[in-house]
This record gives sequence, structure tokens and C-alpha cells, in this order.
Amino acid sequence: QAQLMESGGASVQAGGSLKLSCVASGYGHNFDCMAWFRQTPETGRVGIAFINSDGGSLYADSVKGRFTISQGNARNTMNLEMSTLRPDDTARYYCAASPFSCSRATGLSSSRYSFWGQGTQVTVSS
Repeated sequence: QAQLMESGGASVQAGGSLKLSCVASGYGHNFDCMAWFRQTPETGRVGIAFINSDGGSLYADSVKGRFTISQGNARNTMNLEMSTLRPDDTARYYCAASPFSCSRATGLSSSRYSFWGQGTQVTVSS
């Protein structure tokens, strides 16, 4: 059974930067799509970016221009570089993966993904 593990969450000041990473293990195949979601009690779990194995990606409007998703150097790894962080970026961030490529229509939907990490907390103070 695949296991996904996020790392890199921290507490930072507004305007700062963070890099999150996700490593998937225990899966014998490539994940064709990996994504980042974030969750707060107020918003629920919201998709913010995904990347396909061919490099195609999509961002939610809330993070476009500030966050960059990328594939890691190893198979089934992924990063999220976050800059110009704002207090409303405060959330628990989750990594998700799918063995199938994501489309622009569904790639930011949580129902699209079968594999999830436990999350890493990002707190941005003003």
C-alpha cells in the first residue's frame, strides 16, 4: 500500500517563503498525477495545485503566481515552493496522488485522488 509523507511545514511571517515536499513510498508504479491540497476548519479541503508526469500543471487562483509545484528528482516525489505567504495561506497542507493523469476539469477535486498523506501544518503570521 502506498504511503505519502509531507514535510517542510513551519510557522513563518507574512511575506516569507516555504518549500513543502512529498515522498510516496510502497507503490510499485509511477503516479501520473500528484497534487497539493490545503484544509482549514472554515474552508474544508481545497485543491491548490497539481502536476502530471508530463510536467503539465494547474494552480488555483488563490496561489497562482506565488506557489510553484514541481516534480522531485526521485520517482513519485513532489515539491511545492511557496512565496509571498499570507495569513490566509495558514492551513494543513496535504499531498495526494493518482495513478492516472489529471485533467484541468477535475485535477483540483479531492475525489480524484486515492492516496493521501497525513499533512503538514503551515502557519503564516501577520
